[in-house]
Amino acid sequence: MRFRASLLTTLLLTCLTAPPGLAASAVIKDAGTVQLGNTTYRLDGIDAPPLDQLCTDEHADVWSCGIEARDQLTKLIGGKPVRCDDIGADPSSKKRRLGVCKIEGDPTSLSQLLIQKGYALNLEASATGRFKPDEGAARDNRAGLWKGCFVAPHDFRLGKKDGALLGNSCPADRDTQIRAALFPDSLPMPASCNIKGKYAVRARVTGNIGIYHLQACRSYPGLTNPDRWFCSEEDAQAAGFRRAYNCRPPAKGK
Repeated sequence: MRFRASLLTTLLLTCLTAPPGLAASAVIKDAGTVQLGNTTYRLDGIDAPPLDQLCTDEHADVWSCGIEARDQLTKLIGGKPVRCDDIGADPSSKKRRLGVCKIEGDPTSLSQLLIQKGYALNLEASATGRFKPDEGAARDNRAGLWKGCFVAPHDFRLGKKDGALLGNSCPADRDTQIRAALFPDSLPMPASCNIKGKYAVRARVTGNIGIYHLQACRSYPGLTNPDRWFCSEEDAQAAGFRRAYNCRPPAKGK
């Protein structure tokens, strides 16, 4: 009986001290989103550029900063297991969770690492300023996005062409040219991200900011200048877009 009681005590202590999340291989969806198993986490406390966001560098040349930010996160993880502590539902998406995610064995969160590298911003509403020193250091060191000029990722997602220009290479006399480069009439499509998004006032009826168009939509060929590109319907929905009503319904399984 003493052995059984001791065993139960040991098991109870193990459960109480076990980490809340299991480490697993991560699928990096973009710089601010990782998937562990069947759960998709948005990294807590940061605003990271989506895959289709463009920036300009210190020479005023356009570069795909959203792609580079994702690749930087991939390099940071380096194929190592990632652990995410679930801190609740993502307010912007019912299908996603907010997570404090870390590389197994590293006490620094991926959120903080990305800000230190200059590929994300402190998201004041949820970070409550805890990454502000890291953001300031990245800005002073012209790291990542800060070497050139860009708009905050949340401004890009909303299509705010008049959003504040950030970075160390935003000359006032080139304001119009820079904004035209950051929000081009023909936004390049990231590889394998062929879902077209268009901002639409009528989408507000359903609480969205825009409509996305799949290749199965009758409207797809005629939409030649999309405002956004998405890699999946989940990505589009998380960004506040709804599916176009003229899309063919998914084929039913036989």
